Amino acid sequence: MTVYIDADACPVTRIAEQIAHSHSIACVLLCDTNHVLFSDISEVITIGAGRDAVDIALINRCKKGDVVITQDYGVAAMALGKGCHCMHQSGMRFTEHNIDRLLFERAASAKARRSSAKNHLKGPRKRTKEDDEHFAAAFEKLLNELTGCQT
Repeated sequence: MTVYIDADACPVTRIAEQIAHSHSIACVLLCDTNHVLFSDISEVITIGAGRDAVDIALINRCKKGDVVITQDYGVAAMALGKGCHCMHQSGMRFTEHNIDRLLFERAASAKARRSSAKNHLKGPRKRTKEDDEHFAAAFEKLLNELTGCQT
């Protein structure tokens, strides 16, 4: 099992790699040339800049049983299709039970944004320490389930 992180502007990269390392699970950070990452405990793969270049590289590398951390619902859908376990930076798990609804909501939001300048939707709120703690607990729980560890 390997943990793959769509690390372009991912706020939980360090948290996830520390938790994966504590479970002795390899972690791979994928980013494009616009984001420079370094890590002493994870492999960092820098992909040439280009629309969806990191997403395509991640999907080409992951395999059944791996864990993918991404905020991109499309990447999550493709990874789920390959048999991966997927998690959002919020700690929400992407599953075959929620991915269709999430993709539909994303499409509806994009349509609303395109339809009128007056339909500007607010961006996400500022990330808090509690958000990081929630992600860490959810990710730890997922890895414990996958490795059979008891908490």
